Amino acid sequence: MSIDPRLLEILCCPTSKVPVRILEDSALKQLNEAIGAGKVLNVDGKQVEVALSAGLITTDGKLIYRIDDDIPVMLAEEAIATLQFDQFPT
Repeated sequence: MSIDPRLLEILCCPTSKVPVRILEDSALKQLNEAIGAGKVLNVDGKQVEVALSAGLITTDGKLIYRIDDDIPVMLAEEAIATLQFDQFPT
């Protein structure tokens, strides 16, 4: 995955306007394990069924946005809230 660093500098959560950063591999792995177990909902309350190949997380650690084919999907309703996990690495 390669996101232009200049793009990453200007991206932010569309709702809270909090900046985002790349989701670390260990956190991505934990998220994908939970998705595989059917335990992950997006902000709209729909079950996330497809594992993420990459993601962005807000710098406050509250929301995750997927990256598809090196394109950040910054749709507020498709964000994944980390509060649904007991402990999520931020």
